[in-house]
Amino acid sequence: MMEPPRLPKYDEKDPRYHTARIRNMFGDMIDHLRKDVKIVDDPRARAMYETSAEVLRGLQKAFEIYEEGKEDPWRR
Repeated sequence: MMEPPRLPKYDEKDPRYHTARIRNMFGDMIDHLRKDVKIVDDPRARAMYETSAEVLRGLQKAFEIYEEGKEDPWRR
């Protein structure tokens, strides 16, 4: 069963609305890549998928930090 979309809690004109949506997309891609790691037999493909998931997790974390304003450059 497909999970309902996670809608951001911000107004559409607020940049955090868009960062939240993109962060959710990163999460979907990370999940997909990690599932594919368990399916494919090629070790190079598995390494590429896992590395890609880790890179996307870093981007997802950066978007989360921006959205929450946790670090000085992103504070309002």
